[in-house]
Amino acid sequence: MNWVSRLLKSSSWKWLYLGLGIKRWLVLLTLGVTILGLGVAYILVQLYRESDVPAVFYYLTLQFIPRVERGLLFGALGIALVVISVVKLSESLLSAFVGSETNVIETLYRKRIRHHGPKIVALGGGTGLSTLLRGLKDKTDYLTAIVTVADDGGSSGRLRRELGVLPPGDFRQCIAALADSEPLMTRLFQYRFSEGNGLSGHSFGNLFIAAMAGVTGDFESALLQSSRVLAVRGQILPSTLKNVTLCAETLELEPAGAGLARVAGESEITHRGRPIERVYLEPEHVPAYPGAVRAILDADLIVAGPGSLYTSVLPNLLVEDIRRALEASHALKVYVCNVATQPGETNGFSVEDHYEALAQHVGPGIFTHVIANNNWQGHLPEQSASAVVRLRENRTPGVELVLADLVDESKPWRHDPEKLAQQILKWYRDNQKSGSKL
Repeated sequence: MNWVSRLLKSSSWKWLYLGLGIKRWLVLLTLGVTILGLGVAYILVQLYRESDVPAVFYYLTLQFIPRVERGLLFGALGIALVVISVVKLSESLLSAFVGSETNVIETLYRKRIRHHGPKIVALGGGTGLSTLLRGLKDKTDYLTAIVTVADDGGSSGRLRRELGVLPPGDFRQCIAALADSEPLMTRLFQYRFSEGNGLSGHSFGNLFIAAMAGVTGDFESALLQSSRVLAVRGQILPSTLKNVTLCAETLELEPAGAGLARVAGESEITHRGRPIERVYLEPEHVPAYPGAVRAILDADLIVAGPGSLYTSVLPNLLVEDIRRALEASHALKVYVCNVATQPGETNGFSVEDHYEALAQHVGPGIFTHVIANNNWQGHLPEQSASAVVRLRENRTPGVELVLADLVDESKPWRHDPEKLAQQILKWYRDNQKSGSKL
């Protein structure tokens, strides 16, 4: 019975799933073939009655079988042939557009699923945001990434200082994560030069976006055109178009006693490695990118994190218009806590510490739910300065914790994109059904 189990597991059954818009046309085709068959049958019956036909036709037309059984047999055979021909014809015609190695029905099925997905806005930056987007891009067609523009280190910082463009690094990672193009193109976008005068340290994607900004005239158009080149699903938007600097007040030990010191620059904050009291933008009052505000107000689900709490997630939320839009939005909102602490930034932090720092900066009423990892069995590399983020004994009142295994088994200091996306959408569906006001 192995062939039966293989048949039942075959993706061909997805042709009959609800919402694909396939069954109605199969029914119409079957009806047309049936009517055509009736017409041919009338002619054949007339010829059979009025003409002398060879005796072999008695066996070819299965007249030794009762008419009802004969009709059912021919009908089942006809329907099977129609379905097989339609499926194979569709694959032959569509293979020119989706690729010969692509399963047409799987492609169509995933597209229909995405088309009915929720409008999701993800806020953050760095590797954490790109991990989230990589998991969500197959779940919905309505995905918007709002990215921090405070990065001032590495290749992005150099291009920002030398060319006056917004730092392209986090945008590059988002484009690579959401790209629907060939894997080779994505790898090319992420390629980083290891040598060369002036090239060493730069990634090709950063240079590409910077060059596109020069060609199109502005950073917004550069993002749009770069996304088109790599067939990005969704949209990638900056939180603001203004040149901002992320600053922090850190706790310093001075000879006369503890005090607060000002640290300017995202990379310098992490490098300093002192306990952070608060972060803020300079200038503080900058307008948000209008498209980002519209996306937040129109969203069904808003996700903050994962990512570096102080240098990736909070810089977006410190833009006043973004924060006001979050307060006004009726979307479900959730914060995704990191799997591991960030060296020099959240050393020793628990899940509750992450949430308290978030609430301190944006208010406790915006994100009332936290999704966090509860698989603490993974071992981080011995040389790593990070530690697994755990719960503390005294829970934070006013916040609901949603715990699940979210770890990437191959990299236990990061989230698994698929696990994370599934847990977020499960939480969203559960709260949507219950009509919860979060």
